[in-house]
Amino acid sequence: MKHFKVFAKRMFKYRVRLVLALGLAVFSALGLGIGLLSLGPALSLIVDPEAGQSLFELATLFNADGHIVQIPHWLLSQLPQDRFDGVIFILIGIGCLTVVGGFANFMHQYLSAWIAVHVVAGVRDEAFGHVLKMDLGRVLRSGASEFVSRIIRDTEALQAGLTVLMGKSVAQFSKGFVAFLVACYFDYRLVIIALLVLPILAITLHQIGKKVRKGTKKSLAAQQELLRISNEAVQGLRAVKVNTAEQFVKKSFSEVNQQVVRANMKVRTARALGSPLMEILAIAVLGTLAGIAAKSIIEGTLQFDMFLLSIGSLAVAGGALRPLAGLVTEIQASDAPAERLLHILHLPTEEESNEPIARHSDSIVFENITYSYSEDAPPVLNNFSVSIPHGQRVAIVGPNGCGKTTLVSLLPRLLTPQSGVVRIDGTDIASVDLSSLREQLGVVTQDTVLFRGTIESNIRFGKEASREEVMNVAKQAHADNFIKSIDGQYDAEVYEHGTSLSGGQRQRLAIARALLRNPSILIFDEATSQIDSESESLINDMLGTFCEGRTVLLIAHRLSTVQSADRILVLDQGELIGDGTHDELLSSCDLYRRLAETQLVTASHEG
Repeated sequence: MKHFKVFAKRMFKYRVRLVLALGLAVFSALGLGIGLLSLGPALSLIVDPEAGQSLFELATLFNADGHIVQIPHWLLSQLPQDRFDGVIFILIGIGCLTVVGGFANFMHQYLSAWIAVHVVAGVRDEAFGHVLKMDLGRVLRSGASEFVSRIIRDTEALQAGLTVLMGKSVAQFSKGFVAFLVACYFDYRLVIIALLVLPILAITLHQIGKKVRKGTKKSLAAQQELLRISNEAVQGLRAVKVNTAEQFVKKSFSEVNQQVVRANMKVRTARALGSPLMEILAIAVLGTLAGIAAKSIIEGTLQFDMFLLSIGSLAVAGGALRPLAGLVTEIQASDAPAERLLHILHLPTEEESNEPIARHSDSIVFENITYSYSEDAPPVLNNFSVSIPHGQRVAIVGPNGCGKTTLVSLLPRLLTPQSGVVRIDGTDIASVDLSSLREQLGVVTQDTVLFRGTIESNIRFGKEASREEVMNVAKQAHADNFIKSIDGQYDAEVYEHGTSLSGGQRQRLAIARALLRNPSILIFDEATSQIDSESESLINDMLGTFCEGRTVLLIAHRLSTVQSADRILVLDQGELIGDGTHDELLSSCDLYRRLAETQLVTASHEG
C-alpha cells in the first residue's frame, strides 16, 4: 500500500473540501447513532403501558439528573404531554434526521469524488508532461503503448481506489463505528466478545489483499501488451492486409487477451472471497452472542430489551462494516497501478538549463561523438568529429545504418551522446535551455507526423502565426495549390496520422511547418523522398533563396539534392570517411562513388 499512499496524500492539497467531506460523513454517522439511541429507552418507556412515561416527563427527569448537556427550557415546553404524541414526535424527528443525514451523505460522496477526480487529473497531467520531457531514446526503447497504457488505464484504476478510500470507505466506517459505540452504551460485555473476531478479520483481509495486488499488476501488464498489439495492427492495417497477416495478428491478440482474462479472473476470485468470509464470521459472532445472551437472560443478569438493542446496534454496525472487506481489496488493488505510475514519474527526464542560447551565427561542431542505442549494441557513431560553418548547406550520405539520422538527432538533443560534445557557436548544447535551442531548429523527416485537426493547425503546430503567414510558407513549400483544391482548403480536416493526404502532400505540409519557425538551422532527413522530382526541383529552388544565412543539413537519396549541397559528408559505420564536394568525392572516396552509382538516384530513374 506504500505506493497508493503517495497519491492518497495528494488529497490534502484540497484541505477545505477534504475536511468538509469528512465532517459530512461524521455528521451522517452521528445521525444514525442518535436514531439508534432514541429508539432505545425512550420508546421502551413510552410504549410500556405500565411504567411508560411521556416524552415531557422523560426530558424533565433527564435535566433533573444533572447531566452536563441540558435540554433547553424553550424546547422542553414544546414537547408533547401525551405518550402517543411523543412516539410520533420521535418518529418525525428520526425522519428529519434521516433526510438531513442523507443529504450530508450525498454531499460527502460528491466531494469525495471531486477530490479523487481532480487528484487523478493532476497525476495524469504530471505523468503525460513527464513523458514529454523524457529522453527520446528511453521512450523508443519502451514503446509508446507502455506509457499510454499507464497514463490512461493506470490512472483510471488509481481513481477507483481514491474514490473508494474517501467515499464509501469513510462513510461505511464512520457509520459502523458510531453504531458500534451505541452497542457499547447498551451492553459493553457483548461488544467485547465481538471484538475477538477482529484479528481473524485483519489476517483474512491482508491475505486477500496480497492476491488482489499481485493479480492486478499482472492484469495491467497484460492490458498494456494488448494495447500495443491493437495499436500496431490498426495503425499498420495496410501492411496487415497486403501481407495477409490477419490471422497472425488475431492469434497474437487472442493469446494476450486470454492472459488478461486469466489475470482478471484471479483478481475477481480474490475479491469475491471477501464478502462470504465476512458473512461467515458475522453469523459465527452473532450466534455466539445469542447463546451467551440467552443464558444471561434466563439467569436474570441481562435485560431482554437491552439485549435486543445491543444486538440491533451490532447488526447495524456489521451491516455498515461488511462492505469494507470489498472496499479494502479495491484500495489494495489500486496499489499496483500506483506503483506503475510512480515508476514513470521517477524515470529521468532531459537535463534542463535556464541558460538560453543565442541565434546560431557562427558554427556547428560535433566533437568526438560516440553514441549507442543500448549498452550491448555497437556504437552507431564512433568518435565522430566535424565542423560546419554557419550558412553552409551540407549533405550527409552513407549506407543504411551508418548513423546519418542519429547524427542530426543530436542537434535538437533528441538523443544524448555517451561521450563527446555538440557545440553551436562554441556553446555546449547540453548546457543550454532546450526551448531556446529547439526554437531555432526546423526539422523535416521522412516519416511525416500530422495530427487530427485542420491543415492550418498542422502547419502552425507549436507556433503562433496568422493565416497570412501560414499561407505564405505553404506557397514556399509548394503546398498551396493542392490545399486550395481540397474542400475546406486551409480549414480542411486532416485525419489521424494524416491518412487523408498522400505521402507527398504530408511532406510538403511538414516543410511548410519547418519554414514557419524561421529557423537558423534546417534539418531535412529524406524530407522530399515522397515528392515527385519536378516538385522537388521547385522546392530546392525555393530553399536556395530561403536558406541564405541559415545552416542546412540534408539527408537525401536523390543525386540532384546531394549535388546542390555546398559540402557532402560521407559516413560509414559511424565514422566520417569522406568530406568534400560531389566532384572531389567521386575521385577521392570509393564508397561515395559506389553510392553515386547504385543508391543515389536521378530524376530519370525514378518511378
